[in-house]
Amino acid sequence: MRALHLHRIGGIGGSERHLLALLPALRERGVDAHFLGLDDPALAPDPFYRELAAAGVPFERLPCPRDLDPGLVRAVVRSARATRPDLVHTHLVHGDVYGTLAALATGARLVSTKHNDDPFRAGPFRFAERALTLRAARVIAITDALRRFNVERVGLPAVKVVTVHYGMDAPPAAWSAPARLPLAEDARLLVAVCRLDRQKGLDVAVQALAQVRERHPTTVLAVLGEGPERAALTALAHELGIGGALLLPGRVGDVAAVLRAAELLVHPARWEGFGLALLEAMLCARPVVASRVSSIPEIVADGETGLLVPPDDATALAAAVGRLLDDPAFASRLGAAGAERARAEFSVARMAEQTLAVYDSV
Repeated sequence: MRALHLHRIGGIGGSERHLLALLPALRERGVDAHFLGLDDPALAPDPFYRELAAAGVPFERLPCPRDLDPGLVRAVVRSARATRPDLVHTHLVHGDVYGTLAALATGARLVSTKHNDDPFRAGPFRFAERALTLRAARVIAITDALRRFNVERVGLPAVKVVTVHYGMDAPPAAWSAPARLPLAEDARLLVAVCRLDRQKGLDVAVQALAQVRERHPTTVLAVLGEGPERAALTALAHELGIGGALLLPGRVGDVAAVLRAAELLVHPARWEGFGLALLEAMLCARPVVASRVSSIPEIVADGETGLLVPPDDATALAAAVGRLLDDPAFASRLGAAGAERARAEFSVARMAEQTLAVYDSV
């Protein structure tokens, strides 16, 4: 079976990390998996392809600077016809649109993976998603919560939508030397791994940090990622008098090293498709304090591998963080249980076998 995956690439986020694990695993199981990348040149697509090449996955890259491009339609169809796939597997909006056209042009079966529950997908765009799904044989949702979102709010047919969780066997390999964070010897390090945007609730984390520091004054928060909220987060930290306690090092080449140096992961997202950072922290045996929204309760077992709090509640977030800082033994137990849960429930093998079962079914 030859499967062609399509996705717009502008860096390595959750969906890209998913592909870097899934495609080699499918090839190990006899699927001739290829990748067609739609590159956003305004961002940083190159690191993704370096990892894909190292994994031995064949790929082609096409520039995709605009959302809609008639010239890109022709290029995608030409590439798909040259690849001659039995199945086209699309990821996110751009992959869905261009990949559906590729499947139509080649007569291939179509599978689409939905990676997030962004509210815009439940707005007017839901009609486009419903139309695209008419051609799809199956839709994969990466969590049960996301499956419900796609059926109940986007309006996709329940009979077509199945759940296949992300899988990860180890934190991402380092692509540069560990970051040197400006930490005092007695610093108590909290880490968030995410984009700097409203979805991730980092403003709530900064407000909670100010409260945590009232009891634990050496606590600092390092957010590993980039995004449009950098200036606003910096201004908020200074307004609260904790400017020096918020570290924004940007994209970091060795996330695992920072996680292992931290006491816990903070993830106060307002909505979340999956949250691979949760698995990264769990595999590093670090407890998680996160919002009880979307898919997160499927990943983090409240009171067993981490603590869950209501979204947009800085006081609850601060209390949960403080509870773990007050009781390192409890935090250590949660971290150890998280590592065990990640390996048992979210392995790459399990993800690949369930994806292959979807392929076989269509």
